[in-house]
Amino acid sequence: MTTIPKSEPAIPVLSNGESETMPCWSCGDMRAAQFCHSCGKVQPPAPTDYFSFFGLPRKLDLDLVTLEREMLALSRRLHPDLCARASAREQEWSLEQSSMLNDAYRTLRDPISRSEYLLRLEGLKPAQQSKQATEEARVTGSKKQAVPPELLEEVFELNEQLEEFRNRKPGTEIGRKELEAARQGFQGKLDGITGELKHCWRDWDALIAREINGEESPHEERRRLLNAMLEILTRRRYVSNLVGEVSAVLNG
Repeated sequence: MTTIPKSEPAIPVLSNGESETMPCWSCGDMRAAQFCHSCGKVQPPAPTDYFSFFGLPRKLDLDLVTLEREMLALSRRLHPDLCARASAREQEWSLEQSSMLNDAYRTLRDPISRSEYLLRLEGLKPAQQSKQATEEARVTGSKKQAVPPELLEEVFELNEQLEEFRNRKPGTEIGRKELEAARQGFQGKLDGITGELKHCWRDWDALIAREINGEESPHEERRRLLNAMLEILTRRRYVSNLVGEVSAVLNG
C-alpha cells in the first residue's frame, strides 16, 4: 500500500479526474501528479484512483492507443533507474509511482477489469460466481450466489452433460458434440452480454460528460446505470465460468 510522507500534502482529485497542482518539493514550481515539469523530480505519491492517475475522468470507453502511449511516456519519467543516484526517499517514491502506474495500466486497458474497478470506486462489487458457490446456493437456498434464473435450466442440463462426458469410456466420443454445442451457445451469450455492457458504457460516459460540463446528473440515473452494470458483470462472470469449465473438460 502506498504511503505518503506526513510532511507532504496530498493532491486533491477534481471531479473530472484531474489533480490540482501543488508546489514541487524540490524547486517549488507547480508540479504534475507524478513528477515536476520544471526540474523533472519524481513527486511523492498521493491518494488517487487509477483514472485520476492518468488524468482521466471516470469514463469506460477509453482510447487504448492513447492510454498505452501515456503509460509509456510516464514510465520513462518515473522509472527507478532514473533515480539511482537520488536520495533514498526519491528512490522509494519512484518505485511506488512506477508500481501504481503498472497496476493502473493493467486495470484500465482491460474493459472488464476497468468496469469492475469503476464499480468498486462507486461502492459496488460484482458477485464472485463459481460452480462451488452455485452448488452451495442450491443446497442452502441462499440467493446471493444463485444461478441467474434465465440460465437455470441450461445449467442443470450442462451439468448432466459434463458428468456423462467425464464418465465416458476411453476412446469414445460420447457427449463431445453436445458439449461443443453448449460451449458455443454460452459463448454466444457471453458476446451478447458484452454488447449489453457496451450500451451501459455509452450511457455512463454521456452522464460523466454532462457532469464535466457542469450539469448535475440525477442520482437515480447514476445508480440505475451502476446497478445495471453490476447485474451484467455478475451474469457475465457466471457465463464466463461456464465457458471455461466446458473448455477445460473438453481439452482435458
